[in-house]
Amino acid sequence: MQTDISMQAQYALVLLPEIVLSVWAMAVLLVDVFQKGERSEASSSSIPWLTLVGIGLAAVANALLPRFEAAGPNPLVGIDSFRIFSNYLCLLAAALFILMSNRYFDQEHLRLGELYVLVLFATVGMMVFAGAQDLMVMFLALEVMSLAIYVLVGINRRDRRSSEGALKYFLLGAFSSAFFLLGIALVYGGAGTTQLNRIAAAVGAAGLSASPLLPIGIALLGVGFGFKVAAVPFHMWTPDAYEGAPTPITAFMAAGVKAAAFAAFLRVFLTAFPGMYDTWVTIAVWLALLTMVGANLVALVQGNVKRMLAYSSIAHAGYLLVALAAGSALGAASFLFYLVVYTLMTIGSFAVVMLVGGRGEANLDLEAYSGLAWRQPALAVAMTIFLLSLAGFPFTGGFIGKVFILRAAVEKGLVLLAVILVLASLLSYFYYLRVAWYMWFREPAEDSPGPLALSGGVKLALAISVVGVLLLGILPGALLAAAERSAGALFQLPAALLGYAR
Repeated sequence: MQTDISMQAQYALVLLPEIVLSVWAMAVLLVDVFQKGERSEASSSSIPWLTLVGIGLAAVANALLPRFEAAGPNPLVGIDSFRIFSNYLCLLAAALFILMSNRYFDQEHLRLGELYVLVLFATVGMMVFAGAQDLMVMFLALEVMSLAIYVLVGINRRDRRSSEGALKYFLLGAFSSAFFLLGIALVYGGAGTTQLNRIAAAVGAAGLSASPLLPIGIALLGVGFGFKVAAVPFHMWTPDAYEGAPTPITAFMAAGVKAAAFAAFLRVFLTAFPGMYDTWVTIAVWLALLTMVGANLVALVQGNVKRMLAYSSIAHAGYLLVALAAGSALGAASFLFYLVVYTLMTIGSFAVVMLVGGRGEANLDLEAYSGLAWRQPALAVAMTIFLLSLAGFPFTGGFIGKVFILRAAVEKGLVLLAVILVLASLLSYFYYLRVAWYMWFREPAEDSPGPLALSGGVKLALAISVVGVLLLGILPGALLAAAERSAGALFQLPAALLGYAR
């Protein structure tokens, strides 16, 4: 079904998932306000499940997008398989967050309806950020996403670490947004447009790769994206923000926000600047090198498991940057595949950290995991699977994802980068397996808590994550095929732009 994007009523169909989620977020806010008593500040326990219903409706709306096709060449938000794939990824991260967080926020006396409203609006920003075809729309989506996340990081106002992490994230985020906006201005000055397809056409037609504005603009865009994906040396906010935020919020940031930022990163550089690959690949290669090596080295000395996983998240950003540096269809497909696996294993591992941490997140050190296999065998098995997948152990989704990234890098001639990825992954085995060793080969401490209480939502989130990680390690074909179809959308210049290019 063709939609005339010049007509607002039809353009609304293009934005149906985002509209559904936005309207539902406002409805959840109103329900929360009216259900609270005059003396009660706590929200109803039904709010998280109501939020989950909205995420499900947005997923249904997203499933309808393949029925639509834009009649014009330049929709501000793409109607392509890449956007549909990234939308599902953002919704998956949000849904797993809801499942794992309900009991936690009750335990911490943070049953706040506005928290779930902010998560919905952050998800809307993530979806538009990953699907935008115009740099200015992308910037607006970035701010919608970021402002919601800044508040979520500091949502526990009684915790000094939470406030400190939120402040650092906000200040550095403001700087990165300024870099991103200045990069957009310079790209506009060099290409005369902010629409990604038209930038690619203009660069190809006029040989604008020689313009001094474009390389500087690309570098500044890289700084903005580097901050959002927590690439070294733009990662300074990450350990403090991840450690200070409530653990479910940390999981949502590490998985959902990073996935959306990486999807936008890939879309901009492969859609708008394919003709300047030789210019920006140097940036991507150096970011990947610094991120893989630097993050893994620092993670080695971390005794706090939550902080260790924060540096682990940074290291995985380096692996994904290798796929970006490949700049090929295979690299983009492996990129998307790895993002799905990364989302599952990251949210799953943080869910275990949340459970072991207990009230007030008092048990975040390695000692807290001593003898976990004897106190809570199922939880220890799940955590071991996540750690092995993060390390890239065979028969896990993490291993398959890294193999495809390595293949893409080698086919592009980035052999040294591929070798460093392998060595960095081997280095990570030490700190991942150290946690497993504490769980399986250390005696429980005398003051260890008894069996941990797992809510139905946490059990479901862990089950989805474990099954997903194992299934993608054994039968990756279906998801990889979907990732290849979605990645192909980034390499197609609309026929309607060919005249513009000439």
